[in-house]
Amino acid sequence: MITECSLRVRTYECDSYGHVNNANYLNYLEYARYEFLRDLGFDYPAAVKAGYGIYIARIEIDYKKPALTDDVLAIKSWPLKKGAVSGVIAQEIRRGEDIIVTAKVTWAFVDSRGLPARIPEEWDLPGLKPDGKNPQ
Repeated sequence: MITECSLRVRTYECDSYGHVNNANYLNYLEYARYEFLRDLGFDYPAAVKAGYGIYIARIEIDYKKPALTDDVLAIKSWPLKKGAVSGVIAQEIRRGEDIIVTAKVTWAFVDSRGLPARIPEEWDLPGLKPDGKNPQ
């Protein structure tokens, strides 16, 4: 399953060159991953209340082109890999047809102690698994 959300670049997210500061892309990707989970029907607040969480273990980012103030960016997210306790989500940020950023995000499901935990059935949704139709 591929999900997409969008946002508009704000002035305070840009550096002295007028480009989005590279650290702000982490926020964009985080926002899109939360939307990805919401679109799948994953109730993140309920998982946290039950003592679980999703930790990010690794992010690989390739910066392709700069984004500028007022650019409208589309962020796609889709699963690349899924195991019993962890997985990888691919993400892509575009401005129109231009690819701005590509990323691979490794995540792990954890218990209340922050230790890796098998994903309980109610949160182990089919959309977390690659379906063979994903772009990469």
